[in-house]
Amino acid sequence: MKGVVFTGFFELVEEKFGYEMVDRLIESCNLESDGIYTSIGTYNHSEIVQLVTKLSEFTEIPVPDLLQVFAKFFGNNHLRKYETFYKSAKDTFAFLESIHDHIHVEVKKIYPDAELPHFEAHRISDKKLDLIYTSSRKMSSFAEGLIEDTAAYYQETIDIKKEFLEADGSKVKFILTQQ
Repeated sequence: MKGVVFTGFFELVEEKFGYEMVDRLIESCNLESDGIYTSIGTYNHSEIVQLVTKLSEFTEIPVPDLLQVFAKFFGNNHLRKYETFYKSAKDTFAFLESIHDHIHVEVKKIYPDAELPHFEAHRISDKKLDLIYTSSRKMSSFAEGLIEDTAAYYQETIDIKKEFLEADGSKVKFILTQQ
């Protein structure tokens, strides 16, 4: 997993819970990296799982809720740097339809070793889109938060329903309905 995700996570933790919580997380987790991340580095995704799980324990906020909040924060503070991706699409659905064949292609140019989730979009109607998320990392709640953040960028209201296609969360269908 790219270091920008880890550095973004610690920015969120410091902003919402204070630097002491960042330090507490690093001290209480068994991290290969010792909690030292650069935005361009690549790290084992199990470290973010440890950090989020431990933050959940400390704050008593469920992991899926933390992942969604983190995704929205990450979208606002990191992904907006690549606003050209957003401007190339007319709305949320068009943006989501472009993830796999356009955006991830460009991300791979910047981060060739990035392991990205797979997104498959199926337009059902003008107001409905099914988006299939597939990833061995099983972070669909993070993906859901990014979908919500994308809809906010386009100032659209999107109802999101989540259906697990694999019980372990490695494949999830998001049923998106524009209001």
